[in-house]
Amino acid sequence: MIFNSFEFAVFLPIVFIIYWGILKGNSNHQNLFLLVSSYFFYGWWDWRFLFLIVFSSIVDFCIGLRIDRESSETRRKLLLSMSIVTNLGILGFFKYYNFFLDSFISSFQLLGYDFNIDRLNIILPVGISFYTFQTLSYTIDVYRAKLKSTNDIISFFTFVSFFPQLVAGPIERATNLLPQFFNKREFNYNRSIEGLKQILWGLFKKIVIADSCAIYVDQIFSNYLNFSGFILFLGAVFFAFQIYGDFSGYSDIAIGVAKLFGFNLMVNFRFPYFSRDIAEFWRRWHISLSSWFRDYLYIPLGGSKVSRAINIRNVFIVFIVSGFWHGANWTFIAWGAVNAIYFCPLMIANKNRENINSVATGKIFPSIKEFMQIIVTFFMVVLAWIFFRSENLSMSFYILGEVFSKSLFYFNIEEIYIISGGWTFLIDIVLLVIFIVIEWMQREKEYVLSFSKVKNRYSHYKRRLCYFILIFVILLSINFHSPKEFIYFQF
Repeated sequence: MIFNSFEFAVFLPIVFIIYWGILKGNSNHQNLFLLVSSYFFYGWWDWRFLFLIVFSSIVDFCIGLRIDRESSETRRKLLLSMSIVTNLGILGFFKYYNFFLDSFISSFQLLGYDFNIDRLNIILPVGISFYTFQTLSYTIDVYRAKLKSTNDIISFFTFVSFFPQLVAGPIERATNLLPQFFNKREFNYNRSIEGLKQILWGLFKKIVIADSCAIYVDQIFSNYLNFSGFILFLGAVFFAFQIYGDFSGYSDIAIGVAKLFGFNLMVNFRFPYFSRDIAEFWRRWHISLSSWFRDYLYIPLGGSKVSRAINIRNVFIVFIVSGFWHGANWTFIAWGAVNAIYFCPLMIANKNRENINSVATGKIFPSIKEFMQIIVTFFMVVLAWIFFRSENLSMSFYILGEVFSKSLFYFNIEEIYIISGGWTFLIDIVLLVIFIVIEWMQREKEYVLSFSKVKNRYSHYKRRLCYFILIFVILLSINFHSPKEFIYFQF
């Protein structure tokens, strides 16, 4: 089940009414109901893969209890290793088996040996990368004594499978989300309204922005040999907004839905395309994953408290592993390596934490310097996205070759006409510009539709008009018969 489907539009109100109308005041019953609802939500896609979530939950629930009760450090480490090996083993089999098999065969073919090993027809379970990291955070934090293990199996299973963020994050830490299942939850009207507003903006980003950009991205990347560097770069720019609208849109909806049920999820995006350097971009993009790798990989490797050479090695490890987490393809590894190359000069110059606050805080416009920094950073990010979107490395290097050739300045109206298909292209460009302006104006807020409370009835009417316009545009754009899946479902 996906957020932009008719099924979810029916599912959510039913769950909400039962949760607050019938089970109000009883957190145990609410947790059990959320668990059943979450399994139903996930099983709607393929019920068979529910066994994986249940198995992973059982393993980490039991290991967490054993770690807390064990006094021997050696046995505690052994238990933690069992959790890591089990979870990453399952993830590795479903996500990377064929990749490693193909790489193994290709490497020996280069040496003149030919193997004929059949690939397995493996279906990648939706969200496995997300809930695997979520359960790992629990056992690791229990081992580190940052969190006490729980013997409440229902709450723990619900924490692992919580449907708003189950399939595409945010990747919640056990230290943040799990304790919320133990608290008594009271319906809060204002928080629910905030949740609805965040859902509305998330749907706008997904359905109106991301899905519109996807049309041009698919056309350009599917026929990349037929286009000039200008169109190919335009396709990469469209993809930058597609993946941002798609993924941050999902996160907004997830956070908003969680608020409807009295839960607070971590912010996953903070207007990353207004970043002034790559370090700032990575503090604002997919925050739950980048902070996960920081705390559970980068710091254990020594972080920055090591020699410069080891520090650079650690940065490359984190970015390459992050790329590999996204998918079993050399393009993702290359994407991670490119971002590491971007990041290292800032780190070496001790400028990686130079831009902490929002750009142009308290101002309408940025300075010329800030504007140029944003443009350069965005350009660098777009170039890296080419690797992310390409099917293979040869395609990536071909597109980059064209982008860095004179054909980048070759503007052919016929090419624009081929990809645009008429007036819809201009409408989509206008909507994209409006979207960027709105995000810029609200960049210092927690989410875009968070307006200041002004006791002015005209301001109240303006806000309502804004909501109605967004709903109207979404309804015009949505396709309930064949809704587009979210990009990160494949990861």
